[in-house]
Amino acid sequence: MDQVSVSSSGDVLKAVRQTIGRYGLLAPGGAVIVAVSGGPDSLCLLHVLRVLSEEYSIRLHAAHLNHCLRGEDSAGDARFVEEVASGWEIPVTVATVDVAEIVRQRKGSIEEVARRVRYGFLAEVAHRVGADRIAVGHNADDQTETVLMHWLRGAGLAGLRGMLPKSPVGDLRLGMGDSDSASAIRSDLYLIRPLLHVSRVEIEAYCRAHDLRPRFDLSNLDTTYYRNRLRLQLIPYLEGYNPNIREVIRRSAEVAAADHDVLCGQVDLAWRDVLRQEEARRIVLNLAQWRALPLGLQRSVLRLAVQKLRHHLRDIAWEHVENAVWIGRERETGTQATLPDGLLLTVGYNELVLSDFDAAPDLALPYPWLDVDHLGLTVPGVTALGATGWMVRATLLDVSQQLYRSAQANADPCQAFLDAHRLGRLSFRRRQPGDRFHPLGMSGHAKSLREFLINTKIPERWRGLLPILVSRGRADSVDEASPEEIVWVAGWRIDETFKVMPSTRRILHLWLELQ
Repeated sequence: MDQVSVSSSGDVLKAVRQTIGRYGLLAPGGAVIVAVSGGPDSLCLLHVLRVLSEEYSIRLHAAHLNHCLRGEDSAGDARFVEEVASGWEIPVTVATVDVAEIVRQRKGSIEEVARRVRYGFLAEVAHRVGADRIAVGHNADDQTETVLMHWLRGAGLAGLRGMLPKSPVGDLRLGMGDSDSASAIRSDLYLIRPLLHVSRVEIEAYCRAHDLRPRFDLSNLDTTYYRNRLRLQLIPYLEGYNPNIREVIRRSAEVAAADHDVLCGQVDLAWRDVLRQEEARRIVLNLAQWRALPLGLQRSVLRLAVQKLRHHLRDIAWEHVENAVWIGRERETGTQATLPDGLLLTVGYNELVLSDFDAAPDLALPYPWLDVDHLGLTVPGVTALGATGWMVRATLLDVSQQLYRSAQANADPCQAFLDAHRLGRLSFRRRQPGDRFHPLGMSGHAKSLREFLINTKIPERWRGLLPILVSRGRADSVDEASPEEIVWVAGWRIDETFKVMPSTRRILHLWLELQ
């Protein structure tokens, strides 16, 4: 976007004409909803569009929402807007919503709730009167504050470009779950900002020149509001370092907006390359192709996927996306990352899946698992681990020198050579709280099973599915009162207590296989 400049405080009309023409803000013959709060910006906007209405062949309809946040002052604003619109022969819609009550019911900040309610109201009015544009009074100083606010919160290019002169209302992500506003938002309904290149000083000069007497909102001086602190404290402080800081920030926003357009084009191309499947509750990406993208495109593609599944989300925290990106880049199959609003990223064998938490993919495990809580082991014989496709072959063998050497040299985690005399009644179960065992190779030192599984980097959601072979009693005396002992974390490690020793006379050989 190219910068539109205002040569003097009295040249507002020229600047607005430039902005309208450069960004295609108005459609000849269309209707425009003008959001009017009663303050200088919106009053100037309504007056300017009224002056230009015949030139651009547009119909105006003023709209005002009383948020009930300032008592009688709020009611006075509503009456003022009605009087001005009536005096200028402009149709007007005024409505009242108790924003504070909505905040109490739904939680959230007053600013965000007020924003959603306000834009939902404007969209409904546009739907009712058949308008395809909603004009708001955001000015150049608002742009400076917006960009600075986004930068302080850690935004990327999308945030650093600030507000756009023209954007689809659907991009506002209102998220008004119990409102009819969603049905009122058409794809051809646009939000326009004709004053975006006009400063606040120039707007106030315009109001004086045309004897406009706007209302003044004392809440604009309340520094408990984040934006007010930026306007009244931070920006004046920065002007001590650079008197042109407002213009510098706006120019940076122009550059960021142009760069963002370039990036969006690359993201669209990357999206078409990596997308495998797109559904209402999940999106599947080609893992290898996504991993081959530059890091910036990996981030942008994941953000796009989140936006497609959660269109109402406005600010997706950097740390959420970054955590998901690096899990997708580096972690093994089955690893997952949580994202805002009930979304889950899952690393598959060949795919990367973003889905609702309860629609996460049920991936086949790359190692043995158990689909029942408890299962006896047949010795000798074959035991199927439920319906998982895994089975265990159990064979009792007399010790020979060659077999002893094989047992000592075994490095296959799917095979276990055990001292049969030390074993009692054998069964498989899932892990239980407090489980401990003596992993082979740790000189008999005990370790919690939980810690072992974490150190082995088994994904958390699968740790509870692993088959744990336990023994009760000894071969010559199975006492039901005897405590269970972990013999083998199947597919990973046996317990030191049950390893084959020089004194071993019979060996139980267990072999895990996938059918």
